[in-house]
Amino acid sequence: MLSPEKNAELTRVGPGTPMGEVLRHYWHPVAAVDELERSPTKAVRLMGEDLVLFRDLQGRYGLLERHCAHRRADLSYGMVESEGVRCSYHGWYFGHDGRCLAAPYEDVVSPDGRFRERIRLRSYKVKALGGLLWAYIGPEPAPELPDWEPFYWKNGFVQIVFSEVPCNWLQAQENSIDPVHFEWTHANWTLRQRNKPGPYAPTHLKLAFEPFEYGFIYKRITEDTDENNPLWTIGRVCLWPNGFFLGDHFEWRVPIDDENMLSVGWFFIRLPKEREPFEQKTIPSWYSPIRDEHGRWITTHIINQDIVAWVGQGRITDRSRENLGASDQGIAMLRRQLFEDIDAVRAGRDPKGVIRDPAANHRIVLPSDHRWFFLDGLPLAEYEKEPKWHRLLYHFLFHAGQPDWVKRQYEEAAGIRLRDQNIIEL
Repeated sequence: MLSPEKNAELTRVGPGTPMGEVLRHYWHPVAAVDELERSPTKAVRLMGEDLVLFRDLQGRYGLLERHCAHRRADLSYGMVESEGVRCSYHGWYFGHDGRCLAAPYEDVVSPDGRFRERIRLRSYKVKALGGLLWAYIGPEPAPELPDWEPFYWKNGFVQIVFSEVPCNWLQAQENSIDPVHFEWTHANWTLRQRNKPGPYAPTHLKLAFEPFEYGFIYKRITEDTDENNPLWTIGRVCLWPNGFFLGDHFEWRVPIDDENMLSVGWFFIRLPKEREPFEQKTIPSWYSPIRDEHGRWITTHIINQDIVAWVGQGRITDRSRENLGASDQGIAMLRRQLFEDIDAVRAGRDPKGVIRDPAANHRIVLPSDHRWFFLDGLPLAEYEKEPKWHRLLYHFLFHAGQPDWVKRQYEEAAGIRLRDQNIIEL
């Protein structure tokens, strides 16, 4: 358990807060490349800061504070031009560095430009990688944007899924170092939703948690596995500071503000060998609903089930009322590291996992229990017999609401038809 004061240290993310300053030392995914191809501006809220993300007419990305310096109009409804974004209210024009490049009527009255020379919006860095757009809103110099190797896997279909979730980022991130929840939140709860009383999923018998350079690894043994199973020999990655890597996909829990977060998922589905070579020209992105037509939380898909657990703890869970047990060793490790990161930043040092060396930041390999499968692939007949990954071939298990246009793209790439499924198979 944590005191209310310590809980606030870990959960408040605005400018000047202890955790806000820590998280500002990292790059965060805030949008997808294809979103700005469809519409060149997007409103973004990141750690309590309201921003506008844009793609100018030269194809370059920019990130500025959202409200025009004139009379605070919303620049996410602005017009992109060759050097930046122009306000649709009175035409004030801002470059990537936040400088006011033009203020039309004021420039007529004061043609020497001295008026607009003193006008400037906050500006931040933005980069594209893996089909995502990443923002850095912290102190200079900026660290390297982590170059994870899965972003370069071939012959797979990638999709990016967003959900806006009404809870603090940390209760979602704690999920990434909590292996026992797989047994109950996903396997057993899914059986009960199908009105099946059992048999229950195999019980967890042994857990282990280990730090590594880019976060923590958790390992687990259940009744149907042993110490030769990849879930014990390799494990899963709690990716620092707010990510999760499960061998085939990434998840990030990006703080919108203290009480809301953006769930970002990057999903790779290996195509059958018969579909090689396959090159995906555009990575599609979409927003997944989290409530049904009756206003209840959706529970049919894996991450939707996680979301129910996160939001059920409240907007910011009261950790002073917890009773942690033996299965929560990873939770305790995660919190200790965050407090160490707060101390490091206060002392002028980098927190855990920040990459400064460009030479070390090249297609970084992360632990993956079936990396061979994603690199080598299988013929369709063998793929359908593979005990784990065959489920992803015909069903998108992770998020509800996959749009038809994304389904069609995947089916064409894979040479198969997705099967209807109302509740996940585990």
